[in-house]
Amino acid sequence: MEVGMAMLQPIDTVPAPFRPEPISQEEGGALFRAALNLFARWGVTDEQAAVLTDMPVRTYRRWKAEGPGRISRDGLARLSNLMGIHKALRIIFQEPQRGYDWIKAPNAAFGGASALQVMIGGELTDIMRVRRYLDAERGGW
Repeated sequence: MEVGMAMLQPIDTVPAPFRPEPISQEEGGALFRAALNLFARWGVTDEQAAVLTDMPVRTYRRWKAEGPGRISRDGLARLSNLMGIHKALRIIFQEPQRGYDWIKAPNAAFGGASALQVMIGGELTDIMRVRRYLDAERGGW
C-alpha cells in the first residue's frame, strides 16, 4: 500500500448511524399507503404506479383496495426512494402543488423527459436517479 492511502474499514466497523435498520413490513405498509396518496397527487395512473412499485397492475389494484401484502426488499427500497423524492420536493418548493406538478414537467436534466418518464423506466435505479438529482438540488444527500 502506498504512503498516504487510507485503508478501507470493513463494513462491520462502520458506526451504526451509517447503517440504517431495515424497513419493517409494518413500516412498508405505511410507506405503501403514503405512496397511494402521493400517486393521486402526482396524477399517476394505476399502470404507472404498478411500474413504480414493480408489481403487476392487478396486484397493485388489489393492494390499493385491500392493503399491501408482503413487500419485497426491492419494493421497500422503491417506496423509500419515492418518499425521499416527495420530501425533497417539499423542501425545494414552498407551494406543495408546484412539487406535485414538477413530476410531469419536462426537465433539461433528464434530456427533456419528465421525472415521471424517467422513473417509469421500471428499474429501481431510475427512481434513484430522480432522487439523487433532487437531493443534489436541495443541497442534501
